[in-house]
Amino acid sequence: MLALLTLCCALLGGCTSYVKRDNLPCPLTSDACDSSVKVVTVPLPVIASSPNEGITAGALTAFLIHNKNDEINTLLAPQVNHNKNFGVTTSLYGAFYPTPDQNMEFNLSQSTKVNHDYEFKIRDISLFDKKLELNGFFFKLSDGSSRFFGFQSASSTQRETNYANDEIGYNLSAGYMIGKRIQLILGDRFRDVTIRRGAVSKVPFIKDKFTSAEVPGINGFTVHSPRISLVYSTLNMRDTPTYGGFAKITFEPNFKALGSAEDYRHYEVELKGFIPLDNARYVSVFRFMYNQTKGENVPFLEQSILGGETSLRGYGRNRFIDNSYFLCNLEERIRLFRWEIFNVTADWEVAPFIDMGAVMESLDKAKTHDFEFNPGVGLRAIVRPNIVGRIDLGIGREGPAVFVGLGYPF
Repeated sequence: MLALLTLCCALLGGCTSYVKRDNLPCPLTSDACDSSVKVVTVPLPVIASSPNEGITAGALTAFLIHNKNDEINTLLAPQVNHNKNFGVTTSLYGAFYPTPDQNMEFNLSQSTKVNHDYEFKIRDISLFDKKLELNGFFFKLSDGSSRFFGFQSASSTQRETNYANDEIGYNLSAGYMIGKRIQLILGDRFRDVTIRRGAVSKVPFIKDKFTSAEVPGINGFTVHSPRISLVYSTLNMRDTPTYGGFAKITFEPNFKALGSAEDYRHYEVELKGFIPLDNARYVSVFRFMYNQTKGENVPFLEQSILGGETSLRGYGRNRFIDNSYFLCNLEERIRLFRWEIFNVTADWEVAPFIDMGAVMESLDKAKTHDFEFNPGVGLRAIVRPNIVGRIDLGIGREGPAVFVGLGYPF
C-alpha cells in the first residue's frame, strides 16, 4: 500500500491547464481536439527493483493531452532515473491516439553505460471497413542487464552470467477478420543480435563461462521468419478488457534460405479468459500458454523462455530457457475505487496473482518439481480504454522482484 499512497500523493501535485491547439504541433494534437486543449500534468516517482537490473530510482512527468470527448489523445512522459549498473538514463515515451482506429507509440531511451532502447509501434484498423488490422514494430536496443544461467528448469544461480544483447529488428503483421470473431494474421519478423559485455561487473561475462558449442547463438545470430496466427476473440475491449475470451494459435518457421541462422520452428497456443462480477468491480483473469521450439542449434534467445514482467513475475527476464514451456497466470483484478482528479477518471486496482510455469524438453516430459509458483500482488491505475500504469511485486524462490510499466501483463 505504500507504493499506492506514494502514487496518490504524487498525483495531488499535478495540475490541469488549457493550451491553444496552434501551440501544440502535430502529432501532439489532431482534428479530434478543441481549439483550446486540456493538458493534465502529473509528476510521478519511479522506484523499481528486479533481479536483473537491481534498484532503479528517478522521476517522470506525464502530460495527458485530451480531445473534444475528454479522452486522452496524446500521452508524453519524459523520465530521468539512476541505476548503479547503467548510470543515468534519460528517456521520452509517447503514445498517440488520433482516432479510435489508429495509434502510435515511441520510446527513446539512452543510458550513460551500455543500455539504450529506441522503439516505434504503429497500429491501424481503419482499412477495408475495419476488417484489416496492420501492426508495425521497429526497434534498436541494448540491454546490459541480461542474464543466462544455462538450460532447463534446474539451471543453477551458481552458473549466473551477464551480457548485453545488442539488437535491431522489426515485427510486422496484417490481420484480416473472418466473420465477427475470427482473425487470420500473417506476419514477418527480423532480428539481428550481437552479444556484448554487459553492465553488471560483479557477474561473470557469458563468454567467460560458456562456449558456442554449449550455447548456440552466443556469438550473435540473425532471425528472419514468416508467421501465421489464427485468433478467436470475444473480448469487450482490446487493451483493458473486463469480459470475454481469447484464443490464439501461432506457427513460425525459420529458414536459413530467408536469412535465419538455423532452420527451426516455433509453435504457440494461448488461451485467456476474463470473468467479471459486481458490474466488473471484480474481474477474474486466467491465461494458459504452451510454447515449443523444434530444431537443431537454435539460438538460446530464440528458444522457449520464461521469466519477467509478463510471465513468471517472481524472476528476472529470461531466467529459464529450454525447448518448451507451459505457463499459467491467475489474477484477480479488484477495483478499489474510481477517482476523478483534474477531470481525468481513473480506476485504481489491486491485483493479487499467482504465476505457475516451467520450461521442459517437451510437455510429456514435464515433472511437478520443475514448476515455479510465484505469488504476488499488483497495483494498477487505468484510464480506459487504453492507458494502464502498473506496479507488480512477485515472489520467487530466489527472492522478490518488482516491475513497473505500462499496460496489463497479459
